[in-house]
Amino acid sequence: MGVPGLTGFVGERGAFFSELRLRDSKLVIDGSSLYHRLCFSSSAAAELRRGGDYGVLAATVSRFFGSLRACGVAAVVVLDGGRGAADRKLPTLRDRAAERLRVAHGLSRGQGGCLLPLLARHTFVQALRRLRVPFVQCFAEADREIASLARRWGCPVLSLDSDFCVFDLPGGYCPLSRFQWQEVCPGEGAPGCFIPALCFSADGFCRRFGRLQKSLLPLFAVLCGNDYGEVPALQGFFGKLPVRAGSPGGRRGKHGFMRGLLEWLAQFGEPAEAVEDVVRHLKAQRREEVRQLLHSSMEDYAPSDVNLEDFFQLGKYESEEASSSGLPQWVLDGLAKGELSPFLSDALMLRSTFLHVQVENMQRPSAHSAALPIRQVIYGLLLKAARSSEAAAASKQASKPPGVFEFDRSQKTLTKTFLQAAANLPPRFCDDRFALEKLTEVPMSCRQMLLLETLGVKMSFLESFPSHLQLPVAVTCYWTRCSEPKVKLLQLKALLLMIVSGELDRITNEPDCTALHDEDDSIAYNQFLKWKEKKSQSKDFDLDAAHSFCQWQCCLQMGLYLNQLLSTPLSEPDLSRLYSGTLVHSLYQELKSTHSVENMFSSSPKMTQLYQVLLNTVKS
Repeated sequence: MGVPGLTGFVGERGAFFSELRLRDSKLVIDGSSLYHRLCFSSSAAAELRRGGDYGVLAATVSRFFGSLRACGVAAVVVLDGGRGAADRKLPTLRDRAAERLRVAHGLSRGQGGCLLPLLARHTFVQALRRLRVPFVQCFAEADREIASLARRWGCPVLSLDSDFCVFDLPGGYCPLSRFQWQEVCPGEGAPGCFIPALCFSADGFCRRFGRLQKSLLPLFAVLCGNDYGEVPALQGFFGKLPVRAGSPGGRRGKHGFMRGLLEWLAQFGEPAEAVEDVVRHLKAQRREEVRQLLHSSMEDYAPSDVNLEDFFQLGKYESEEASSSGLPQWVLDGLAKGELSPFLSDALMLRSTFLHVQVENMQRPSAHSAALPIRQVIYGLLLKAARSSEAAAASKQASKPPGVFEFDRSQKTLTKTFLQAAANLPPRFCDDRFALEKLTEVPMSCRQMLLLETLGVKMSFLESFPSHLQLPVAVTCYWTRCSEPKVKLLQLKALLLMIVSGELDRITNEPDCTALHDEDDSIAYNQFLKWKEKKSQSKDFDLDAAHSFCQWQCCLQMGLYLNQLLSTPLSEPDLSRLYSGTLVHSLYQELKSTHSVENMFSSSPKMTQLYQVLLNTVKS
């Protein structure tokens, strides 16, 4: 993220950082950087290979914010939203998706690598809500809003994005890699404990390069190339830089290039002067185009007109980009509160989505293929409002059916394919009540019926289960029916045993759990923990089983998104207790050698009955 090479450039020079003892302060956290960092620091490669352990991630998030609260740090989290109407980062996002695909293939073959589990972001948001950590999800890229809020509060930004070396932040930028939240220091005297960190200051950085003005740092970032791409036609200018700058290629070359660029920028008093010196070295016919491109690109580092403080005080905020999107107010509110995924706004605004790869069998179709019918219903609901205008246009020219372009894998290659939205929703859902603007006004019973009909389940099948398990059970029924190749019985049993273990953990350990548990449950839980500890070291890995469990996660993800879009007619499950890749793979391997593992909860009649009812319901 950010400016390629800049993290290494500032990191190899400790003089750019000062020590910070963080206590009794506000802190603005880049949510995307945080959940990536916590996920990769808490998960071994084996867990990532098996689809992630969301309970481990949630526990790490809890410990992280526990450390902050112990030091009196009042943190808020700001999350990225969708790609934005301009979709300027599309080339960068495609490159990252291709890189994720390469890493996923390597993991499937036993190599190392870091791949974010499919539902990690969703788990992170659930953890924030459970911990009552204030958070907001921006409409698009959050960097400018994060910087503006931190500037307003005069506090640091915590992130792993080198763009924050470029923003003017009076409170500084703390890289997560130098933020020692696990080593809270007791402190001396009245001030109390603190978190040791290193803090980057743009003022201190500029002083290292003579008279370099902070206002020139955005131009520096643009000339280096950032997430929005590199400015073309600048080779003629780069050739005129001081010899010390060298070539932009390679680590040493890149750092030398940055150093030379900064020393060159130090001679100018303001960005406009430097821009004119850049375009002076270009061909005449390209000068105006590059001049405008440089100025517009520097706006990415300008103060934002969005005041997120309003959201944390009033529950809503004004955003010109969001207001001009044409999305219904309930959708904008849901996006800001993290109740709707940015996947939905991308599908609606851009007619384009990314389906993130997992550690799958690359010789088979993408695991996301199993959830294709659910996505068609999602797209049908989202794009229904646009069909009337398309129909009017069709009288003048042929109109394509509404649909969405999806970036997904085909074997080991990233591809872009068109998926047509569901054209024929069930009759009761085809009237104007299901226009997007009025979707929340539809009776809950009708919305629930659409969700269940999409998943192919009747409510009567789910009524015997706790409300928080009804959606996972419905998704599991759908998974067994729609996956290709068909789900093996032992894979289904392993998944259901995993779900039962999460329910046993809930009634045993949840302080405010309404379900009563007795001594039998505690005995079963302790026996399960001993078994889990013994089997968690297994290195066995079945790629076909992994592919099947990936399909289940894909189905659950789209089931969650459809449930969100319909304003949660079914309760949302706690992902931290629902899926553990390490556990489900261990259970599957054990079931292949002995069926006795099915009796692991025999000490608890309640859990034994839950497993049998789950199995009978899904098989039926």
